[in-house]
Amino acid sequence: MATLSPTTSEALCAAIAEAASKHARLEIRGGGSKADIGSPWGGAREVDILDMRKFAGIVDYDPPELVLTVGAGTPLAEIETLIAAKGQMLAFEPWDHAPVFGRAPGAATIGGVIAAGVAGPQRLSMGGARDHLLGFEAVSGRGEKFVAGAKVVKNVTGYDLPKLVAGSWGRLVALTQVTLKVLPRPRQQATMIIENQTPQQAHAAMAQAMGSHGEIAAAAYLPAAVNNGRAATLFRVQGFAPSVDARCGFLPRLLKDHGDVLRLPDADAARVWTAIRAVAPLAGSAALWRVNVPPSGGCAVVAALEPLGARWFFDWAGGLVWLTFDGDAALVRAAAEKAGGHAMLVRGPEGLRARVPGQHPRSKGVDALEARVRRAFDPAGVFETTRFGDVHAN
Repeated sequence: MATLSPTTSEALCAAIAEAASKHARLEIRGGGSKADIGSPWGGAREVDILDMRKFAGIVDYDPPELVLTVGAGTPLAEIETLIAAKGQMLAFEPWDHAPVFGRAPGAATIGGVIAAGVAGPQRLSMGGARDHLLGFEAVSGRGEKFVAGAKVVKNVTGYDLPKLVAGSWGRLVALTQVTLKVLPRPRQQATMIIENQTPQQAHAAMAQAMGSHGEIAAAAYLPAAVNNGRAATLFRVQGFAPSVDARCGFLPRLLKDHGDVLRLPDADAARVWTAIRAVAPLAGSAALWRVNVPPSGGCAVVAALEPLGARWFFDWAGGLVWLTFDGDAALVRAAAEKAGGHAMLVRGPEGLRARVPGQHPRSKGVDALEARVRRAFDPAGVFETTRFGDVHAN
């Protein structure tokens, strides 16, 4: 195994083209914060690393136009510090996965965030990474540099490749540069809480709040087992101070049938949302699953798995279930499917990751379609490292 660290697009094109000619494979990597997701190293995954961290730096930042262009290898923390100084934010709330695996934060790059489609609690109201990626520069598995999208919000020329690349996990292209839409940071945030609800009661309260004109930015539920013995249903509202105060006054009236709705102190609210975003309530070494379901399906997932030892919490108003479970992986996948969703294995021991695909198995039709899309960008299978069970073209 070797590590390739190209510093220019030309060198990157040459490295990928050479790998294609030799039927070799390359695993694209930024800071490596998510390297332990998917099958473990060894066997078919003993491939060369394509280190993208040299493609770093701020290319163009226009705060009045809310547009930022950066090298894909730029650390996420550096970007967040830069735009926070201008009162702006990445509205999809990306986060660093390193602490999930017991490592110090700071390694995540913006290219890795986009490639993995990472988004935090605010995805509920602001959309995901794909909704904020305006354009990119990349090199395909053919060793060809190309550009997609543009530095404008409304761009519908040609295929919407930014939405295809976001969440592709480095199996289509090697990103070298990304252009992102940024948004003003809210002037004020507040978090309202209802205590001691059951999952079903929390789901009902969150559904009513989300369907109202309360403009909820994020909603989550922490059961007592992962929140120091106190179940908490949480609602974040944000914006200009008069609007926030008005909505904080409205929610107790709206949700009066669900229990007392109180306002958390700001410091406590900041801590709890930071913990939710980074999955801190489920820290440790137990197998960690990310289950995406319709919000109405979250309760069914935990009803099936909690009696078997699962620990869990809801984000995205119940549409995202984070859970740890050391039992049969097939039970998690079955519960997710029955609820109309899918489950991704994020963290687990090597033996488990060697047996169980990281991503939820696709139907035959979807799997065949994905394979055709990958072949269009990467006909020689350069980026098919078997990390997610891909079948190498050669």
